[in-house]
Amino acid sequence: MSNHDQLHRYLFENMAVRGELVTASHTFQQMLENHSYPAPVQTLLGELLVATSLLTATLKFDGDITIQLQGDGPLKMAVINGNNQQEMRGVARLQGDIAEGSSMREMLGNAVMVITITPSEGERYQGVVGLEGETLAECLEAYFMQSEQLPTRLFIRTGEHDGNACAAGMLLQIIPAQPNNVEDLSHLAQLTTTVKSEELFGLPANEVLYRLYHQEEVTLYEPQDVTFRCTCSRERSASALLTVPVEELNHMLEEDGNIDMHCDYCGNHYVFDKIDIESLLAGGQNHNDECVH
Repeated sequence: MSNHDQLHRYLFENMAVRGELVTASHTFQQMLENHSYPAPVQTLLGELLVATSLLTATLKFDGDITIQLQGDGPLKMAVINGNNQQEMRGVARLQGDIAEGSSMREMLGNAVMVITITPSEGERYQGVVGLEGETLAECLEAYFMQSEQLPTRLFIRTGEHDGNACAAGMLLQIIPAQPNNVEDLSHLAQLTTTVKSEELFGLPANEVLYRLYHQEEVTLYEPQDVTFRCTCSRERSASALLTVPVEELNHMLEEDGNIDMHCDYCGNHYVFDKIDIESLLAGGQNHNDECVH
């Protein structure tokens, strides 16, 4: 098994279908490290992580993508941020107790999926769809049909392998501008459905593809690394503080002696004391470079 996460793209030589396979277990583990989410929330975040990676790889753009699920159930929100470098981070927010074995719909209640694409250059795009399907994969397949008119199939697996939390998945999609051969997609989807979780979690991509498609001609391309990366920083925290009224900043300092900015995504704390805040308001640099986990 590879000791880091990777996204693999592949093509079927005699069919107008493209594929992707991603392993995101290490990224998933890092995402969960500073949180104690209930098991069903962990599972959904793992699925969302895999889906975001696969979705990012289908888009030809430089920039960021966010997939957010938000609802009125005990799980208020689950979100993954990623970019074309396959750098990922994610977080969930709860507003009630989540029962063991809860489904996505039971956790979120009436919910929507918001997909936001922010290219480095050009227009920001946002798509909102109701979560109608029973699973995240079904909802994303419906999104592709609705917004892109592209028949797409997703196969997402989360679970445990060798005692560690694991997340991986595959995507099949008809290639646009080629004859829309839905039969080919259906045939390949039937084969892909048979993939076992332990195969995705533990075997190299070429072996998984051979087991699934040994009667097809498949070209596998060089992989891209998938990593956990949070974009928080002391500078960003300082910029956020500058948007807070001075009276409020002074009140927080009087209450606690300092202001502790905590990142929900990675668990980092950025601590600002009275001198830091004065320096910040005066337009100077912070004297305290403290950043703690």
